[in-house]
Amino acid sequence: MKNITYILILLFAGVLVSCEDYLDAPTQSTMDESIIFSKYELAKGAVDGIKEVMGQTNSYRGRFLTHYGTNTDIEWVHTTSSSARSDLSRYINSATNTDMNRTNVYWAMLYTGIERANTCIRGLRAYGEPEPGTEMGQLLGEAITLRAIYYSDLLKAHGDIVARFEPITSETIYLPKSDRDVIYKQLIADLEEAAILVAWPGASELTATTEQVNKAFVKALRARLCLWASGYSQRGDIVRRSNDPELARDVLYPIALQECNDIIAHEGSFVNLESSFETVWRKNCEEVITAGNESLWEVPFAEGRGRHLFTYGVPHQVADQYTAQPRGGTYGPLPNVYYDFDSKDTRRDITCVPYTWSQSNPAYQELEGVDTWYFGKWRYEWMTRRVTSTNDDGLNKIYMRYAEVLLMAAETENYLNGPAAAAPHLKKIRRRAFEEADWAEKVDTYVDAIGSEEDMFDAIVEEHAFEFCGEMERKMALIRWGMLKSKMDEAKGKMDQLRNQVGDYADVPSILYYSYLDDGETLDIYGLERGETDDKSGDYTYQFNTEDDGDGLWLSPSKINDEKIELLYTNNPDQNQFWPIWQVFIDSSNGMLTNDPLE
Repeated sequence: MKNITYILILLFAGVLVSCEDYLDAPTQSTMDESIIFSKYELAKGAVDGIKEVMGQTNSYRGRFLTHYGTNTDIEWVHTTSSSARSDLSRYINSATNTDMNRTNVYWAMLYTGIERANTCIRGLRAYGEPEPGTEMGQLLGEAITLRAIYYSDLLKAHGDIVARFEPITSETIYLPKSDRDVIYKQLIADLEEAAILVAWPGASELTATTEQVNKAFVKALRARLCLWASGYSQRGDIVRRSNDPELARDVLYPIALQECNDIIAHEGSFVNLESSFETVWRKNCEEVITAGNESLWEVPFAEGRGRHLFTYGVPHQVADQYTAQPRGGTYGPLPNVYYDFDSKDTRRDITCVPYTWSQSNPAYQELEGVDTWYFGKWRYEWMTRRVTSTNDDGLNKIYMRYAEVLLMAAETENYLNGPAAAAPHLKKIRRRAFEEADWAEKVDTYVDAIGSEEDMFDAIVEEHAFEFCGEMERKMALIRWGMLKSKMDEAKGKMDQLRNQVGDYADVPSILYYSYLDDGETLDIYGLERGETDDKSGDYTYQFNTEDDGDGLWLSPSKINDEKIELLYTNNPDQNQFWPIWQVFIDSSNGMLTNDPLE
């Protein structure tokens, strides 16, 4: 797999223990910085050390990337039982959540990464002579960007957080929360500088892989933060936009659009959409990290770290011909999502999988109930490496795709210049989603019929769901659009219609017939498509049947029961958009932190 070495320089030893220890020898620390950040190899090791925290047990690896993002109008946790993870999915946000209320959880790890970044930024500015196009300039741009990544994830999880943009001193050990608007403005300014310093994807040895920060990613992250900062979010008991005029849409949307256009102008050289939607995810599972295609940047994991496939992949119940790790399937698409896709949309069957792998070796595909679908973007059977770890799969998390740049461009163009300006970007996304023979109807006719800004916005919101289902991008998008609860309520209504086969789901079949292809493991199914209602009992070996009711029906009110629909959320999502600061950090903050909203 990827050969990543994280060099933990003694400069950071204090960050890994206590603030008091870190502050014991400021003179020595300064002397170390003059040596470290004046020599490229040492400075590179320090910047690599910023990323080391991503793989820590309860950091991105086993808490943030595995817990944040559900439930939404397209994704949910499968279990109906209460647990620390499922409580968070259902907007039961307790500061003493047992998965999160730990001293080594991602909150501590990300702030450790921020402190390392602050030290690197200070040292590189003082001793590295960082200029655009130089190795030291690249390192400074990367350090600034990694800090912005950590802050952006803390912002989307918690709203108002502690702002630290300088290394800790004895006067700044304990700080209160800052208004998120202050942090957004700092990050947007920082990323403008970082974009000047770093090279385009693949244009340098230092940007050769998707694990390295590059200009396209920095610009895309800046655009994303502009949209977040100018969007809706919960502030106290109210969901509203910022009152800061510097964060108004009329100010930030032009910035976001310019960043997107800068990236789009380099399509074909430094960025590209993959040729097919399936190719995006096969490359991810095959661990292809060559820069210059759709993946703009990835959270890098070594083989023994990371739980993305472990959490989101199509489940394998036992060690079998594809994996020694029987995992996957913690979350999945809502049952209606498969039927909301156009039947000709090639993203549908990649995104929504109705089966698990059997409890046998070799394994074969087994149908689940209509209430249990899995994300098909991540599959052990697509990997070129056999996963043997019991706890980790080592698969990188794609943090930003070029497809998001195109949809951000469409959204900002629509607001600033109208639907005609947005149309080319939406068409590009849909051309990749449909076969060329269907472009006239599914791309051109569909998009050209969108005549108003409101209708184009609605189309972009819908396209976002089809493009990013399972990638845990939807929750923050719904928050900034001011649509979190309303869209989740809409999803509840869709599931109710689906189980009763009424309204938009009146033509969804009740019965599935299935056999296996010649390989003995792959399902051949009739009855998944709308309108497939013929009696196929003579053509297929099996008919869908479940042990719990034995009715032989794929779809009925008993399959998607009231309890599961209502568990999409327990508490009001719009009143619980953000996680609290975990109690262990409040208790150790010397009275500076609370979960009370800022004025």
